[in-house]
Amino acid sequence: MRVIAGTARRLKLKTIEGLETRPTTDRIKETLFNIINPELYNCVFLDLFSGSGGIGIEALSRGAKKAIFVEKNRKAVECIKDNLQFTHLEEKGEVIAADVLSAITRLDNNEHIDIIYMDAPYKLGIEESVLKALNEVKSVDSDTMIIIEAALKTDFEYLYEIGYNIERIKEYKTNKHLFIRKFSKWRI
Repeated sequence: MRVIAGTARRLKLKTIEGLETRPTTDRIKETLFNIINPELYNCVFLDLFSGSGGIGIEALSRGAKKAIFVEKNRKAVECIKDNLQFTHLEEKGEVIAADVLSAITRLDNNEHIDIIYMDAPYKLGIEESVLKALNEVKSVDSDTMIIIEAALKTDFEYLYEIGYNIERIKEYKTNKHLFIRKFSKWRI
């Protein structure tokens, strides 16, 4: 796995061994960042279920001012820290070693989160719980772009009911990205 573009371009990142993480392929990562590029510069990027940190590091390399990495696996947390140091992006990265749902409560401060990337373990249905928790966070609003990576057949029919609009869906062979936002509080 490597950084595709930006200040850390071509640098190879460490990954942890085993099946606990599933690094996003370079092709899918490139497609994703081509889509979000207009909103990336100088943003605060939240990488949930970070794994080795490849997505958040790519965001930093391409111009995000800060990336917050949330990961509970201790080996993965060390891998993220090593990758941030190796890419010379450690000053722009914050690593939270915790379960995603408990980490979300720590995010409610004055700093607006511009983009959230969520790559939860597939087929466990965790996404709905995380999105409900994000509804309670003041630093996440209708301007925040939320990107969910999920298995291709994952059902998201509940999104509208819990307060989210789907703006775009990008499908690949075995998975997909959903681009969603909270409803505006002024929704009619």
